[in-house]
Amino acid sequence: MKVKNDFHIYAMITIIFWSFAYVLTRLALRYFTAFSLGFLRYFIASCVLIIVAVISKIKLPRKKDLPWFMLAGALGFFFYMIAFNQGQKTVTASTGSIVISTAPVLTALIARAVYKEKMSYIQWLAIAIEFAGAAVLTLMNGVLSINMGLFWLFLAALALCLYNLLQRKLTKTYSALQTSAFSIFFGTILLAIFLPVSVKEASNAPAIQWFYLAVLGVFSSAIAYAAWSRALAKAEQTSQVSNYMFITPFLTSVLGFIIADEVPEPSTIVGGGMILSGVFIFNFGERLYGALRNKKNTG
Repeated sequence: MKVKNDFHIYAMITIIFWSFAYVLTRLALRYFTAFSLGFLRYFIASCVLIIVAVISKIKLPRKKDLPWFMLAGALGFFFYMIAFNQGQKTVTASTGSIVISTAPVLTALIARAVYKEKMSYIQWLAIAIEFAGAAVLTLMNGVLSINMGLFWLFLAALALCLYNLLQRKLTKTYSALQTSAFSIFFGTILLAIFLPVSVKEASNAPAIQWFYLAVLGVFSSAIAYAAWSRALAKAEQTSQVSNYMFITPFLTSVLGFIIADEVPEPSTIVGGGMILSGVFIFNFGERLYGALRNKKNTG
């Protein structure tokens, strides 16, 4: 299968860069506030995408579709960041991770209702295994905290889910570059309310923090979201792509060990193994089951 026709490749590119984002964001938050970091990250992404858009001569969206792009930007970048940050103020990191891990499940459920996308019993089993793996990964050594933060985090997961579905809709008409670029543009415009404090913090930022911002803006935002839209455009089902989000906590733990010397806990190995097994079963389980069944019938 050619790379350009394989949504798995594009999904993994996104997940790798998003996993880097979790690690680098923790490092960047030692200097920047969460809201400033959000604006600066997507401002850099917008600058990169504007250059790419001019060079590629991509067309502007049709006027009737502008509200969909505005909604995608509001949900995927503006509202998600605010809801996530509000939730993280009052719950443990482990609780936050497990709540956000509901996004692929919500995406599969809503895609079934909106786009009539059906999943097999094997795929639902795979999602259950992945979710259990995420729970082991985040809660085995953590503490589940229940308060208003959960409400905000569920809203964040829902916003991410709806963003995925909007990208799926838009990529039926526009290219992956157009879809991701204009969504980020609108999200950045909304995040500009944090411009004054962002300028103040950025003006005195040390060089290493600018490096973190550059990686977050170029790779974890511009390239990652373009690849994500590309994956959604190529996949037969939205859930085939959103399912890859389960890998993020495990890969983040691995990168945290490599980049920030954060030693993995036993839960990382156990939970990560479950997640990877679930992803494999989701994408190839039916094929393997069919091959084994045919072999049994012909044997």
